[in-house]
Amino acid sequence: MTSDSNHSATLLLADNLALDFINSAYGVAEQQHDCFTDDRSVIAWLTTAGVLSDEVAPPRGLLALACELREESRALVKAAMNGTASDATLINSVLEAGRPHQKLAWHDETQQFYLRACADHSKPAGLLWPIADALVTLVTSEKFEFVRQCEAHDCILLFHDLSKSHRRRWCSMATCGNRMKVAAFRSRKSQ
Repeated sequence: MTSDSNHSATLLLADNLALDFINSAYGVAEQQHDCFTDDRSVIAWLTTAGVLSDEVAPPRGLLALACELREESRALVKAAMNGTASDATLINSVLEAGRPHQKLAWHDETQQFYLRACADHSKPAGLLWPIADALVTLVTSEKFEFVRQCEAHDCILLFHDLSKSHRRRWCSMATCGNRMKVAAFRSRKSQ
């Protein structure tokens, strides 16, 4: 995959955090792109995706764990789509090691106590726990049946079809959908 630390190439079109994370490596043949090139690029992706709101120093090993988690997540989703089993060892490890702890805190404005979830952002698993949690929620959901792969022949992106009719075919109508419709039109025109 090509290395490009520009997180503006981040695609957030899957309607699901875990699928967007899987889609952080996309493209086919020589047109491949990986949003994760170093620890900082993973932090940038997590920030763009809305997982992080504060600036965080990337812990050592974040890139390696993110790439491993992405590949195991992709395999798990593909297996679930095919109705087969898949290894979830790494996902379970991130769920256990990264689980946020809860603290009782005081809110000055409301003059009330509240329960605050505190993630440990000093460890890769703490940063990636929301991804693993979203993945588990997705694959155990009754709406998992609406997870699809883009129908464009040269696209590997996954998405969660949350449309009313559940007939979404493309990762994005603006990109793959338009390209495939133009190709179909040209094919019909040439006949």
